[in-house]
Amino acid sequence: MEAEVASLVSEVRSGDRRALGRAITLVESHRGDDRPRAEALLDALLPHRVPSVRIGISGVPGVGKSTFIEAFGNHVIEQGHRVAVLAVDPSSSLSGGSILGDKTRMETLGRDSRAFIRPSPAGRSLGGVARRTREAISVCEAAGYDVVLVETVGVGQSETAVRDMTDLFLLLLSPSGGDELQGMKKGIVELADLVLVNKADGAFETAARHAVADYRNAIHLLRPASPNWQVPVETCSALTGMGIAEAWEQVGAYRTALDASGEIQARRAQQSKAWLWSEVSDSLIEALRAHPGVASSLESLEGRVARGDITPAHAARQLLEAFLGNG
Repeated sequence: MEAEVASLVSEVRSGDRRALGRAITLVESHRGDDRPRAEALLDALLPHRVPSVRIGISGVPGVGKSTFIEAFGNHVIEQGHRVAVLAVDPSSSLSGGSILGDKTRMETLGRDSRAFIRPSPAGRSLGGVARRTREAISVCEAAGYDVVLVETVGVGQSETAVRDMTDLFLLLLSPSGGDELQGMKKGIVELADLVLVNKADGAFETAARHAVADYRNAIHLLRPASPNWQVPVETCSALTGMGIAEAWEQVGAYRTALDASGEIQARRAQQSKAWLWSEVSDSLIEALRAHPGVASSLESLEGRVARGDITPAHAARQLLEAFLGNG
């Protein structure tokens, strides 16, 4: 392992937040010459990860995710933990960078030395979840952050991807109740391990209570993901702090229930295997696109497919033959 990587490993383990940021930048890099260094870094950090709880958080735009995460993160820190927030933002079509700027929307949490906030561009990854988010989680755990929050872009395919890299999936909803429920995909609700109706304050307090009743009825009709856990549906107000402590208590109850049954350990093992095949798939696609034989015929074949001169299956077979040297 080169001296630069060894130094970075030492700085990350010491809790240096700037070093942690540089480490995540390295593992997120799309440059091929950065991958060996990134893999060396990850291998060196792997034995030093602290036991953690990984929480995925999602909700429709405007539901108050950032306000909730700041209130929730501050409370968790007060309980003696260190919190890392990986906020996966939509990418700018011009720069490819993060455009939401969650770090600027969580000012109090961001100033606390026991917190680390990292907005990451979603790029072209499936469902808007950054391809390297799993690796970023590992780096944060090696830096001593024992609670990792992964905020998704919004309600969509990204929720499935985040569910597959976290222990608990928290769905944040607004007090619109049944109206919002009608517009949500059933699959998103099925992913949730904890449902919170936010903004349960002021004029929305009554609406929030009605919304909780609607969501409880809906979830009661779904088959539970775990025989050891009934998904709670509760109110909270990130603005006033109401329900934030109770939400953290629910996380603790969830971990106790699923740790006892071995489900969290089994889920992480399955996630690691899925991560392996995801990496194989992504790496093969990258290698295929970079192959000289494929690159020379790719534009022509794409044009023929677009014009309807050849089927996608036939074109794909030709590309694979060129890649494998069978053409």
